[in-house]
Amino acid sequence: MDRDPGSNHAVTGAPKPLLSVSDGIVLTCGMVIGVGIFKAPSIVAGATSSAAQFLGAWLLGGLVSLCGALVYAELAARHPDTGGEYAYLSRGLGRGVAFVFAWSRISVIQTGAIALVAFVFGDYASELLRLGDHSAALYAALGVIALTALNVAGTLQSKALQKILQTLLFAGLVVIGIAGLATGGVPKPADAGGGGAFGLAMIFVLLTYGGWNEAAYLAGEVRDARRNMTRILIWGVVIISTLYLFVNVGYLAALGQEGMRGSKVVAADVIRVTIGDKGATLLALIVCISALTTMNAAIFTGARTTWALGRDFPLFARLGRWRDTGSTPMNALLLQGAIALVLVAASSTTPDGFSAMVAYTSPVFWTFFLLTAVTLFVFRLRGGVPSAFQVPLYPLIPLAFCAACLFMLYSAIDYVRNPIYGPKFGDMVLGGLIVMLAGIPLYFLARRAQATGR
Repeated sequence: MDRDPGSNHAVTGAPKPLLSVSDGIVLTCGMVIGVGIFKAPSIVAGATSSAAQFLGAWLLGGLVSLCGALVYAELAARHPDTGGEYAYLSRGLGRGVAFVFAWSRISVIQTGAIALVAFVFGDYASELLRLGDHSAALYAALGVIALTALNVAGTLQSKALQKILQTLLFAGLVVIGIAGLATGGVPKPADAGGGGAFGLAMIFVLLTYGGWNEAAYLAGEVRDARRNMTRILIWGVVIISTLYLFVNVGYLAALGQEGMRGSKVVAADVIRVTIGDKGATLLALIVCISALTTMNAAIFTGARTTWALGRDFPLFARLGRWRDTGSTPMNALLLQGAIALVLVAASSTTPDGFSAMVAYTSPVFWTFFLLTAVTLFVFRLRGGVPSAFQVPLYPLIPLAFCAACLFMLYSAIDYVRNPIYGPKFGDMVLGGLIVMLAGIPLYFLARRAQATGR
């Protein structure tokens, strides 16, 4: 049994460096390449005025993500801890900010993301075999339970499944891209009435790229983390950007920009053009694999923050226990799974569970993304021993990333005010922010418990 130097209580077990560079890249890609690539391109096509602008938006999204990956690479090189952003915020902005982040991640950010993707899995699994009137919610709950149980079983089992699912997903997306290009179609000029909302396009592009930062939570379990975390973050973003551009070129070749604008299921329409209606079953399988891949990676990384919180605060000491059998934070995984199931149940009562969870999580997510980027400036101002990796062109790249975070935070709040989306889900935005702020009094309670030894 170990004692963490920053806390007053003992913790059981510790993470083991079991992950290679390829393991980290696979998990990172799994967090990013999910359902967004099947939903966002038609919205982006409708918000851009030409094929060049459409592809430029996806390229810009990759560049913004690469800037963020470079920032996170330096943070991970400075502090290769399993807690990820929790560790950076604690050292850079104080334990209070880190605590509120960890609380928000447990109750809003990560569990909301798991529930969000679980509902997409449920929707597409229901196309293959319905389970009654509440089929999507039942599949979503079953997915959360099964993947949580797999992660409780152990890290090696979880990463093995992730590699299998990721390989199948990559193959499926490459097939869609090739199928689109094989049609021999030439993108038609965009209609003059479309486009004109590049900012809206970038909201959905960056949401589709979201998740690469989850690699930071693997640092305590990656071999030679100070060197290899940089490789994982940068190569992960490069692979994702390349695949996204390839798939979107295929979409354009098959449907043209006007065809994409009029499609609500752009990938399905590409498959229908090339294979026929029977391809809908194939697409449903691909999307189910995509959703399971993302869910598994989110469950794996999400529990690491909860574990770090339990390690540092006696009030949550049971969450800080690391199960040596399987090398996994079992209690943290079980709590995370339970909260995700509650959110699945709650979102099943709304008009669209996916959109409800986007509204619930986005403002909180971008708040802490911005604060994490700010910690890099704090560490640089403090000086000390140079990091094993330093962001090139400092401070331009970190400033550009902070500007992107501010834009996304504004967009996440402002978007729900539109007359179609706002009335349905404006209360979800408020609910997420209230839950986040509830972490402030909870922090003082936890600090008091730590001071009194209770």
